[in-house]
Amino acid sequence: MLVVEAKLKNGTLEQYHRPDEAIKTSQFVRNSCVRYWMDNQGTNRNDLQKLCALLANNKETPWVNKLNSQARQSAADRAWQSITRFYHNCHAKIPGKKGFPRFKKHSRSVEYKLTGYKLSDDRRKIKFTDGFKAGEFDLWCSQKTLVYYSEQQIRRVRVVRRADGYYCQFLIDVERQEYQKPTGQITGIDLGLKEFYTDAQGNTVENLRYLRKLEKRLKKAQRRLSKRFCKEKKQSKNYHKQRVKVAKLHLKVSRQRKDKAIKDALALVQSNDLVVYEALKVRNLVKNCKLAKSISDASWYQFTEWLNYFANIYRIVCVAVPPHFTTQDCSVCGTRVQKTLSTRTHQCPHCQTILDRDHNAAINILKKGLKYLGNHLNGTVGQTETDPNALGESDLWVFNGDIENLSRLVE
Repeated sequence: MLVVEAKLKNGTLEQYHRPDEAIKTSQFVRNSCVRYWMDNQGTNRNDLQKLCALLANNKETPWVNKLNSQARQSAADRAWQSITRFYHNCHAKIPGKKGFPRFKKHSRSVEYKLTGYKLSDDRRKIKFTDGFKAGEFDLWCSQKTLVYYSEQQIRRVRVVRRADGYYCQFLIDVERQEYQKPTGQITGIDLGLKEFYTDAQGNTVENLRYLRKLEKRLKKAQRRLSKRFCKEKKQSKNYHKQRVKVAKLHLKVSRQRKDKAIKDALALVQSNDLVVYEALKVRNLVKNCKLAKSISDASWYQFTEWLNYFANIYRIVCVAVPPHFTTQDCSVCGTRVQKTLSTRTHQCPHCQTILDRDHNAAINILKKGLKYLGNHLNGTVGQTETDPNALGESDLWVFNGDIENLSRLVE
C-alpha cells in the first residue's frame, strides 16, 4: 500500500466549512458506536454496522444521513478497532492500562471508501458528492500525482484537517519494491541524545533538536494565547487566530522530525546490507521527567519505524536487539564497566580500551545482532519475527529479511 497526500486548494470559505461538518458527523457516529458497545454486552462488528443505518434513519439525528454510507461504516470500523485493541490487551495481560475505548472530543478526519467523491480525468481535482455537498477542490501535491494510478487502485480517501489547511490522503493498492546492489557493509547503531545515532564504524548523525530551537518562539506564542483566553466566556477571534499560530509552530516541528527520520533511515538502508539497532521502550524512557522532552524531540520510535519500512522495500536485513548492557560492556573483552549518564567515554580497566561511549555501544549492538542471526541460522529454518520490544535476551526480530543472505552476512 502507498499513501499519496494532496492539499485541498482553491475552495471558498463556505466550502471549507462542509468538511468540518462531515468530520463532526463521523465523530458522532464513532462515539455512538462506542456507547452502544458499552450498553450492550456481546456487541460485534456487524451490530455496529447496523447501528450506522439506524442513526441515518433516525428522525432525531437527520444530519447523519448527509454523511456517505461508507464513511459511516468507516467511523464504525474505527470504533471497533479501538474495541478489539482493548480486548487484545486484556487477553495478552499487558501490564498497566489496557486502552479502554474512549469518546473522541476533537476528531480531525473523515474517511471515504469507494463512493462519496469523484476525481477528475486528469486527477488534479476532487469533488465530494455526499449530502454535505462540499463541492470541487484542486489537489496540490508536491511529490507524486495521482495520474500514475487508476481509480481501481484507490481504496480509501481520507480528508484530514490540520492547522494550515485541509489535506486529502489517498490509500493506493500498489506494491513498492526497490532493488539495490549489495554493498557488503553491515552496521549497528546506538540511538542517543548527544548525537542522534552513532554507528559501529564511529560515524555520527547530528541531533538537530527541532523543538529546542523553536522553544523560544513557542513560549512567546503560548503566552499571548493564554492572555487572550477568557474563562467562562466565548473566545474572541483574536484568540482563535493565535491558537492557529501556536498549532502551526507545533506542526512545523512535527514535519521537521518526520522529514529527518525519513532521510536518515533511507540513507542508512541504502548504504548497508544489514542494520542492527536496539529496541528501546520509549514509553518507559519518557517517564524520566528530566529527559522526557529531549527523548520526545529525538523521535527515536518514528525513525525505527521508517527504518523497518525502507528495509522491507529495499530487501535488506533489519534486526532489533534488546538494549541490555550494550553501553556497559566492553566491545573488545566484554568486561562490564559501570557508567553514569554523564560519563561519555568508555575506559576498560581490563584491556585498556578507550572509546566513545556511543561508539562502544554500537559495536556491542552489531555483535549481538550477528550472534542472534548465527543462532537463528543454526537453530531454525525460515524467518523469525517477534516483538522487538520484548524484554527477553533471546528475542530476535528479522524484519522481512532475505534469509538466503543471512549466512553471507554472518560470515
